[in-house]
Amino acid sequence: MRLGRIGYINCYPVYGAIDRGIVPVPAGLVTGTPSELNDLLAAGELDVSVVSAVEYARNAAAYHLLPDLAVSCDGPVRSVLLFSRRPVEELDQGTILLSASSRTSVYLLRLLCQDVWYVRPRFAEARAEAADLDALAGLPHDAVLVIGDPALILAARRTYGYACDLGEAWKRWTGLPFVFAVWAARREAGRAQVRAVHLALLEARSWGLDHLDDLAAQAAQVTGTEVAACREYLSGLDYGLSYKHLEGLTSFLRRLTTRGMVREGALAFLAVA
Repeated sequence: MRLGRIGYINCYPVYGAIDRGIVPVPAGLVTGTPSELNDLLAAGELDVSVVSAVEYARNAAAYHLLPDLAVSCDGPVRSVLLFSRRPVEELDQGTILLSASSRTSVYLLRLLCQDVWYVRPRFAEARAEAADLDALAGLPHDAVLVIGDPALILAARRTYGYACDLGEAWKRWTGLPFVFAVWAARREAGRAQVRAVHLALLEARSWGLDHLDDLAAQAAQVTGTEVAACREYLSGLDYGLSYKHLEGLTSFLRRLTTRGMVREGALAFLAVA
């Protein structure tokens, strides 16, 4: 079995116990960015992985969702930020850079521009990597979407006059949580092996949520930010997939389907027994 994991600190509460050898997982780990993992799972190079919510929707016929596992927020997410030189409502015809961002964040940004801020910016793919914040700053733009650890680092620098938290914007708009990422398995993967990986991930998550102080200290060393800020960030995320989260996820996917951004399809979960 090949299991994908995001290297960002937001996955520490799920993978921290696995990395420390506290919880064994019957799979080899493959680390990548959200976009890389999306592509690897789609290509069959991974059996199970955390992927963007939109990626699951785009390939739902090929995947099963793992129950009760996600990266979600019910308000500010703190690591999916639109940094801007002026208020978001003034970005009409402005240029927004899309760095190596997750597809879910990009689709959410497009919805917010259309339906909340009523602006039509020009979206441009940045050749610079999201982690190369200095290179991004040198590109001509009015705003830039940055996710993960680079977003936390850039927020601490206060380089831009405005920073819009997309999780918070969604909550104000809909009143619902937002699911950024889910864990999915390819349908042809062995069911017993996938269930074993799923159980290991759930066990590791339980350990992680009980040891957020340790994980925050590690995260602070990796990002160069304050331990307290990392603790606040990790504790503000939700790693479950309750009915309330599913309501937020289906609301998001329904809006995308209405606009022709993804095909309509039902969520299909891996059977747990």
